[in-house]
Amino acid sequence: MSMNILVLGSGGREHTFAYKIKQSALCTALFVAPGNAGTATIATNVAIGVTDFPAIKAFVLKEAISMVIVGPEDPLVQGISDFFASDQTLQHVAVIGPSQEGARLEGSKEYAKEFLIRHDIPTAAYQSFTAATVAEGKQFLETLSPPYVLKADGLAGGKGVLILQDIAEAKTELENMLTNKKFGAASEKVVIEEFLDGIELSVFVLTDGKNYVTLPTAKDYKRIGEGDTGLNTGGMGAISPVPFADDAFMTKIEEQVIKPTVAGLAKEQIDYKGFIFIGLIKVGNDPKVIEYNVRMGDPETEAVLPRVQNDLVELFQHVADQTLDQVDLAIDPRSAVTVMTVAGGYPEAYEKGKTITGIDSVSDALVFQAGTALQGDAIVTNGGRVLAVTSLDADFRKALQNSYQNIEKIHFDGMYYRKDLGFDL
Repeated sequence: MSMNILVLGSGGREHTFAYKIKQSALCTALFVAPGNAGTATIATNVAIGVTDFPAIKAFVLKEAISMVIVGPEDPLVQGISDFFASDQTLQHVAVIGPSQEGARLEGSKEYAKEFLIRHDIPTAAYQSFTAATVAEGKQFLETLSPPYVLKADGLAGGKGVLILQDIAEAKTELENMLTNKKFGAASEKVVIEEFLDGIELSVFVLTDGKNYVTLPTAKDYKRIGEGDTGLNTGGMGAISPVPFADDAFMTKIEEQVIKPTVAGLAKEQIDYKGFIFIGLIKVGNDPKVIEYNVRMGDPETEAVLPRVQNDLVELFQHVADQTLDQVDLAIDPRSAVTVMTVAGGYPEAYEKGKTITGIDSVSDALVFQAGTALQGDAIVTNGGRVLAVTSLDADFRKALQNSYQNIEKIHFDGMYYRKDLGFDL
């Protein structure tokens, strides 16, 4: 059976989903809302915001959409899955993304911590505080050794985490977050946790609520500057698989983290059909969970999905039918490396509307567009993170070299990218 499919979102992650879905014989017509200049080349962009549920409903009914893939976290946290499930005219549509309750694993750091602890999943010690308990928060800081980790409880666009060396500064920032609303409503509650020293990786799981498949691992590079310095970004690049995640370590992750997570969701009767993105840190030889996200990562998707050889629509159909136990994942053994090119000034103030040239001259690499738009016939920049260039090779260093060589063919004013990805591997 062939179907009309809608992807929600406008970034590199959604362009990657569209690229894989387009390869499936099960897809008749593909739409992306709102999409970007990249998705426009392989799908039909629709000018609808990802949280405009009434407009999404009208479009789904008008175009006889049978499957909706939710890219970003916002619509999930706002309950798009429940919106579909509770509407008689939409109940037949498969939504790939968890219920609002499931999305709280990302929407609330405290909820995630409580879930981890309830299910004996290894994670850092923590406590949470509000404006009324600032004093207790300062006392808790005294019990920890530096550096101190302060996290805004709510969604702060990936920016609400501070890591500080100095206790006095940590106390001041705690006050800033709680009483001066440094991150607005997101920091009405702040989680303080012990700092874990190790190397990070991301593990991606696709679950139907009972069964799961583990997708390739990836490591992303968050900071703007080389050597992981400077401000945090949405992600400057990614490498998949993570070289240090050998079979023995993956078995630990499977047993100590993935299985109890999926079992925990089922036990608590949380309706969860979608991705679980588990942010982990390898401390010594053991995995500890830093955070959950309830969707695929960006730019990790651009490195992970090109390695998945299965028909993506078929995979999603198994999620909808709760038959993922019937699936064998086929994974490309090569490494994939994604390098993100960003606008000058990002993650602070940057300009949009810069003409992009050279995408067509890229060879032996995939270009996934993130912050782009069409202006007449020209592709222009329309966000901080602009393009993701992905290469595959037996050796991640060679793949990296290939991405860098191809980026040299691309141009837009102020283009910046990190030239040191993989430096820590």
